Amino acid sequence: MDLVLRALIAFVFVLLLTRVVGRRELASLQPFDLILLVMIGDLVQQGVTQNDFSITGMLLVGSTIGLLAVLVSWTSFRFPRLRPVLDGEAVIVVQDGEPIQKNLDRNRLTLDELRAAARQEQIASLDDVQWAVLETSGRISFIPKERDA
Repeated sequence: MDLVLRALIAFVFVLLLTRVVGRRELASLQPFDLILLVMIGDLVQQGVTQNDFSITGMLLVGSTIGLLAVLVSWTSFRFPRLRPVLDGEAVIVVQDGEPIQKNLDRNRLTLDELRAAARQEQIASLDDVQWAVLETSGRISFIPKERDA
């Protein structure tokens, strides 16, 4: 039972940590971010298993983490009011071609990163963007301005 309790605590810790650290799409992780994720995984694993190398311990911890992930997903689906807390909310970062600096700062997103994401979507300038939205996945969606015919 001790392993299950430690797995529960580790799960909640990692969930909160990812909410605090912010959104980053896996493809856009810097090498340091990736190393940090691996380190967190290793540190959490040590705290959960406390050097318990048994098959039973592995099954208990894996099952607990899996069940908690399903529970969080189900809770987010079943209770829409909890969705912003569990999944986060999309954030508008550009409106009518103008970056919203407050939202960029809050999500630790630089203007250069925003411009790079726009270029990857074949958008040459933020002036051509009606809306840019930082999605809960960490991806940025761009809605181009309508051009007069």
